Amino acid sequence: MGEKKSIELVIARERQILDIQVRQDRARLRELLHPEFEEFGASGRIWDLESVIDALASEKDPQEIVGSDFEGVILAPSLILLKFRTEAGGRVCLRSSIWMLGEEGKWKLRFHQGTVVSQN
Repeated sequence: MGEKKSIELVIARERQILDIQVRQDRARLRELLHPEFEEFGASGRIWDLESVIDALASEKDPQEIVGSDFEGVILAPSLILLKFRTEAGGRVCLRSSIWMLGEEGKWKLRFHQGTVVSQN
């Protein structure tokens, strides 16, 4: 698979995670997230796979998250750094994700970090 195609696939998978319906679907999240997933959240909290799935799937009033300015960087043949912005409820964040290509040939989100830029 070419570099451009791999980056496009990772962006599509990241956009799925931003989708409200996907965030509420535990099985789908497990397909997208690496078993050793870690996140340094914009809130300052550190998340692992189980805690992030529980939090996302149990959101009472999930907000639409709009992603933009996606940029992928190939770090290694099976490792992509994805940088982008999100906006949700007036809060803008800079985000970075590291995606790993698994043995089964699917990209999985291994690490994510969010940094708040502004909040209305």
